[in-house]
Amino acid sequence: MPAPHTAAPHTAAPGTTALHTVDPERATGQTASLLTATHRALGVVPRLARVMANNPTVLKGYVDVVTALSTRGTLAADVRERVALLVAQENRSDYCLSVHMFRGTKLAGLTTAEAGRARRGEADDPWAAAVLDLAAAVVRDHGVVSDERLEAARHAGLSDGHVVEIIAHVALGVFTNYLATAARVDIDWPLVRHTDGENAMA
Repeated sequence: MPAPHTAAPHTAAPGTTALHTVDPERATGQTASLLTATHRALGVVPRLARVMANNPTVLKGYVDVVTALSTRGTLAADVRERVALLVAQENRSDYCLSVHMFRGTKLAGLTTAEAGRARRGEADDPWAAAVLDLAAAVVRDHGVVSDERLEAARHAGLSDGHVVEIIAHVALGVFTNYLATAARVDIDWPLVRHTDGENAMA
């Protein structure tokens, strides 16, 4: 059976990352193009993307989904970041918490307090609160959403299209959380731990 991708140079920081990371400056072919696209989509090429580049098909799928949801989706950037923070907190992913605390507060306009509340699945804004309420149910109950919760979502103004999009964001977050944890990716963002403010979040 052929390998899932052509060989590309790899580097790994000893004792930190369990999986190899692809050096964007040494990558060639499809991998190089995908890492360039990642830079366009995210503004940087984070270590997690360099781990994904071990399998260009996975990296392409990730970049395509992120680009589609951010450019053609219905959720505003601050709401997307709130969902990502909630999912990362639930999955205890310090890497993704660090990413989305930075992006949420520096790029999407969230205050530190709003980002902290999002980690608990809370928001003062009614629309964001409805989105987080549904996202919390999806991630905490592994996709099980009661009729009552769906009815509450619809009453809050969420269409079936919104529901599908929210679940897509949850799934994207779960993927990146799990990959970052499995790969033991060294955090390349200002560090935020899932245990920060644990008493306040209880």
